[in-house]
Amino acid sequence: MDLHLEGLTRHYGAVRALHNFTHSFASGQVHALIGKNGSGKSTFIKMMAGATSPTSGRIRLGGRPVQFRSPQDALAEGVVTVYQELSLVPGLSVAENIFLGRLPRRGKWIDWTRLHDLAGALLEEMGATDIDPRQSVESLSVGRQQLVEIVKASSLSPKVLLLDEPTSALAAAEVERLFALIRRLKAKGVTILYISHRLAELPRIVDTVTTLRDGAFAGSLPMAEAGPREILGMMFGNLAPLDRPAHRAGGELLLEVQGLRIEPWLRDVSFRLCKGEVLGIAGMLGSGRTELLHGIFGARPIDAGRVLLDGRDITSYGLPGRKAEGLAYASEDRKHAGLVLDHSIHANLVTAPLRKIAKWGLTWLGLERPHAERQVAGLQIKVSDLMLPVNSLSGGNQQKVVVGNWLNSGPRVLLLDEPGRGVDVQAKRQIYQIIWDQAARGLSSIVVSTELEDLAECCDRVLVLRDGRIAAEFSGKGLDPKALYAATMMTSPETSAERSAP
Repeated sequence: MDLHLEGLTRHYGAVRALHNFTHSFASGQVHALIGKNGSGKSTFIKMMAGATSPTSGRIRLGGRPVQFRSPQDALAEGVVTVYQELSLVPGLSVAENIFLGRLPRRGKWIDWTRLHDLAGALLEEMGATDIDPRQSVESLSVGRQQLVEIVKASSLSPKVLLLDEPTSALAAAEVERLFALIRRLKAKGVTILYISHRLAELPRIVDTVTTLRDGAFAGSLPMAEAGPREILGMMFGNLAPLDRPAHRAGGELLLEVQGLRIEPWLRDVSFRLCKGEVLGIAGMLGSGRTELLHGIFGARPIDAGRVLLDGRDITSYGLPGRKAEGLAYASEDRKHAGLVLDHSIHANLVTAPLRKIAKWGLTWLGLERPHAERQVAGLQIKVSDLMLPVNSLSGGNQQKVVVGNWLNSGPRVLLLDEPGRGVDVQAKRQIYQIIWDQAARGLSSIVVSTELEDLAECCDRVLVLRDGRIAAEFSGKGLDPKALYAATMMTSPETSAERSAP
């Protein structure tokens, strides 16, 4: 069903979140909606989901004007939104989540047999036959939870489906399952709006690309005419080149991991990290990338192996001890494990270093403020008032707050899990620039990312995790995304084509 927007506008006081957005999205097509953080995408999604109302303008669906005063209104009109942040109930089963609020009944009782049959049929249509409808959602990986969320959306027979960063937590095989489902929905005439920062995946699935910039429509092109240059031009204009430092072939040894084993993910992982080096960790979803960072940081017990810093064995140190030694960890899930969303930007910038900031066990606003202000200035965090809640910031600026918080602790090794997840191209480039600037000052970083192009651009060296071990190493001119993809998708160390270039 065609979707037409006429002068869609949303102002918050003097702030223009979305202004005069006029455009049509044809039915039976996949439309990419892109833009940097703060461009108006989130405001538009909230309007379509019925979570907020436009200040002015109209929405037409199938030529008929519609108004979404609540999420129920949107669902009643067949407009379904799948958010990047999952909305599943962890303690319920997959089937219960898919049909939450619509559980089939036999009289007064829930018809469990029919529920599981219906959910099983939907999962089979998705190609997710390895997910048991009786299984609890909390037992699934984040990637499989995302698939369940999308299966739930498809069960509502949508006329318009909005997908907000649907592949951000999916492995390659799960992305293919998602794309297969999208193509089936497209064939049924569903209008699909696909919001993503992963420009490389757009040619594989979308028909048109529409761009928002600074809250306004910036252009639209058929995907066949929208190469990276055209898309980035619509989003940002001309991007200045990154000031990446020259590759550092070696240096003073700082961190060493020896024979690390964390069941069932890691069997025997060993590597070295030099001072000022940016080391990337690649691997398929479930390869143990996050578990490796947890083991190094002391957030997860290890079954065997050692962690050495400056040649000293710190394996027996707990998380507080390793933090005191200069290790810092920025989680991939910034909203739940990296930030306290209802607290101020100021508070979130000084959480990690509180013990260092405090005097005589006490701290106060005036003592903390220079540390917060230093990171706002140094990381170019866009903020009008440090006392605003951190959830008022865009995703890119939230990520900078996470990094700034740990930089205030004076770390020697910064462990970054998916630092570019859910942020736009420009914000991602700014985060990489921060990593390089800190590397030039001697800070070592270990970066985990599912986006292998980012690792090839960002890192001095990349290790590939596979089958519980380091299966390949790439550096210098050998840092080629295609080679990284090939190495991560090998099924066993014996078949790997390992390569490294100086």
